[in-house]
Amino acid sequence: MLDRRFLLTSAPALIAAPALAESGSFAAFVNSVRADARRAGISAMTLDAAFAGVAPNEKVLERDRHQPEFTMTWARYRALVVPAKRITDGRAIIAKLGDLPRRVEDRFGVPSGIVTGIWGLESSFGQITGDFRVVEALATLGWEGRRASFFRGELMAALKILEQGDIAPGKMTGSYAGAMGQPQFMPTSYLSYAVDFEGHGRRDIWTSKPDVLGSIGNYLARSGWRRGETWGQQVIVPPDQPPANARDAKKPLSEWTRQGVRPMSGRWVAPDSTPAGAVLPDGPSGEAFLVFANFGAIRRYNPSDFYALGVGLLADGLTG
Repeated sequence: MLDRRFLLTSAPALIAAPALAESGSFAAFVNSVRADARRAGISAMTLDAAFAGVAPNEKVLERDRHQPEFTMTWARYRALVVPAKRITDGRAIIAKLGDLPRRVEDRFGVPSGIVTGIWGLESSFGQITGDFRVVEALATLGWEGRRASFFRGELMAALKILEQGDIAPGKMTGSYAGAMGQPQFMPTSYLSYAVDFEGHGRRDIWTSKPDVLGSIGNYLARSGWRRGETWGQQVIVPPDQPPANARDAKKPLSEWTRQGVRPMSGRWVAPDSTPAGAVLPDGPSGEAFLVFANFGAIRRYNPSDFYALGVGLLADGLTG
């Protein structure tokens, strides 16, 4: 995944200065991509449809060149992404899905709350998905020069998706950076993880809720999610000796208990022998969490502790 509407960390983002395109016209760039795509087995018909009317998109360049630099505390981030209204709205939306979340959980082993939590953070349960034409956005960024190789590779992946017939070019929409549909998959992630959970012969992460939730479940399952285990939980730490922020330096819950760490809920959600690392997103004076192996699977979807904590807390709220 690349584009994240809520990809915020506790440190300022470092935004590189945009590089100017130095390899000729946009038309020459498209012709070069078309030649590579033909060699990769993509038909001329698919390419004609994909590039019809495509031109450098100034809005894409503007968004890419003026990404804000910011810092945000965990407390502020949590208030933004896990408000009570999102939990209430999410529960109402999920109630209309019937047994779909359970069926996804049964197949992939990922709790329905985690799957729908990611759905909620990525696209507000499918309500905000972006309306940029993916081919045009990726072609613009591949030609413009900043991270050109990355975006050219994503463009080639998008063309492969079109060749497979899962979506028409005009309906392949997403963010300015090419993250697509309700789970906001980049094209390479789509090729690797999207599934036809609905069984209609194509992988539709734009309008098919079964495919959306199934694809998220498949992504997490293949990212190492451990069936039957949870992500972590909020804890109370000794005020005189709070633990260091050490997500990956895991030790058993029994050892954390010995050091005076207590579960906020009053009970541990995993056995005493479960390895857990500490995450203190606002430092020793803020909230504290112990996180388990499945926290890492969420971070493979988006490598931000803030994001992974947000998913976990939203999941708990949606299913609690």
